[in-house]
Amino acid sequence: MGFAENESRSTFTSTTGGVMTEEAGAVTGELELLCRPGVAGVDVLVRYAGSDEWYTVSGGPVRVQGDPEDAPERVVRHLGTPGPVVDGNEKAVTLEGFDGT
Repeated sequence: MGFAENESRSTFTSTTGGVMTEEAGAVTGELELLCRPGVAGVDVLVRYAGSDEWYTVSGGPVRVQGDPEDAPERVVRHLGTPGPVVDGNEKAVTLEGFDGT
């Protein structure tokens, strides 16, 4: 997957529960985020830092409020917020319920 002008990338560290993906389940640790415009909103993908394979974040694509250039920062902030704790374990974060702010 090449880097396009309208794509944005960021690097962040997941919380303990990680980020839920469609293809690989929860991924944790140092992750790279890719946001790119799609047909139904902003497509959001993650991969392990330095890896070649991208995974679709569950709950996407997302619609963003305000300036679309701020979307990656808002998505990273959301994905970096710990998920709910269930039976003493933090659940992975998804984009479900993300309101774009």
